[in-house]
Amino acid sequence: MAEFRLPPIPGSASAKPIGRGGNQEHQVFKVYRWTPDDGKNPSLDTYEVDMDTCGPMVLDALIKIKNEIDSSLTFRRSCREGVCGSCAMNIDGTNTLACTKFISEVKGDIKIYPLPHMPVVRDLVPDLTVPYAQLASIEPWLKSTSQPPTRERLQSPEERAKLDGLWECILCFCCTTSCPSYWWTGERYLGPAILLQAYRWLADSRDEAKASGSTSWRIRSGSTAATPS
Repeated sequence: MAEFRLPPIPGSASAKPIGRGGNQEHQVFKVYRWTPDDGKNPSLDTYEVDMDTCGPMVLDALIKIKNEIDSSLTFRRSCREGVCGSCAMNIDGTNTLACTKFISEVKGDIKIYPLPHMPVVRDLVPDLTVPYAQLASIEPWLKSTSQPPTRERLQSPEERAKLDGLWECILCFCCTTSCPSYWWTGERYLGPAILLQAYRWLADSRDEAKASGSTSWRIRSGSTAATPS
């Protein structure tokens, strides 16, 4: 199950029921709560959401809880289309996007935690400082040594096909925070998301930085700059 890096604090906090739906059709959500401001241990708060007035996705329920029941609930969101990766979290024991996770896919109470094995900023918001620093360390952009062309840099259909399965990554870090190797050695191991980004440029026929024969330069540079100073 999810594990979180939080300071040990004596005592504990129990879950509390909030916003009961009366006789209406409702779904129970148990949401991880923690704030660095009050000195209390993490807890699971329980919310009962009227599904007759809620959208089908877990993100819809979180927005409804924040807007109508508990405005202090904190989480990230942006596009609501599975493109930005902002609403990545652990739902029903699986790292996924809240905007693409159907409430109907979960049987029973829905338990929601932040991405595991990351420091928590507040509630469902993980601190992604290290993975973003690791992304910067591999320099994820096209590099060239030749004179820029007057128009676009061309690729054959075969060369472009080599990028399929690589460019689609939205950097939600669901895979990275599911990886045991990253849990134990995240300060040295870049993790699957960043390694995929590194290979995406190595596999790009337009990238000329590998022409010198140093085909692993991105990964090597990343291994020495995995943790921000």
